[in-house]
Amino acid sequence: MSLNRRNFFLILGATTGAAMFGTFPKLAIAQSSDAASDKPFQLPPLPYAYDALEPYIDAETMRFHHDKHHAAYTKKLNQAVNQYPELANQSAEDILRNMDTVPEDILTTVRNNGGGYVNHAMFWQIMSPDGGGNPTGAIATAITETFGSFDAFKEQFNEAGSKQFGSGWAWLVLDTNNQLQVMSTPNQDSPLMDGMYPIMGNDVWEHAYYLKYRNKRDEYLTQWWNVVNWEEVNKRYEQAIA
Repeated sequence: MSLNRRNFFLILGATTGAAMFGTFPKLAIAQSSDAASDKPFQLPPLPYAYDALEPYIDAETMRFHHDKHHAAYTKKLNQAVNQYPELANQSAEDILRNMDTVPEDILTTVRNNGGGYVNHAMFWQIMSPDGGGNPTGAIATAITETFGSFDAFKEQFNEAGSKQFGSGWAWLVLDTNNQLQVMSTPNQDSPLMDGMYPIMGNDVWEHAYYLKYRNKRDEYLTQWWNVVNWEEVNKRYEQAIA
């Protein structure tokens, strides 16, 4: 059936308007799916709502932290590793464990964005709206045996975060001797780069807390314990020592 002149221009006008105002939902979804197919690393969704960790971490911070910062690390990591198929076939964790095999021209990009990608993927999981309280299970025993008490561990962990100059992370890691250790790293460096396994970590970049706590990093570090997901932390510890 042919279109008459009037119907042709009606359809053309509707199509043009839809393009101008972005009202092609099915097409947009298809394009997003196709564009994602060549990306080895995907931005993991938050396991809870943006406001689920309030009042300790606000919804606006979570939205920007996940949707902007973590998304940017993911995008830049993909751009780097897609230049080298042998990297695109590895897990992000394995890439960080073997930084000496990363080509020089993308080394800094992978260090910064690979670290940011992996660190944040862990970060969302070790927090929960039902978190807080004292650790349980094997990690609780290990913390007491290593640091003397949970309170002593928290004090050492918070100190690592507060004394990290500029941006970085505070960590509880399983070191190369299979012992628990508190440490900090600058920027998005991961303990995986030094052969250690991150059991838990707290992000002390300003974008993690500044909207709510301003320059009071110590307050953020103290309040953060109210959202720690000890079930997930314990699972990471048990997997690490297995």
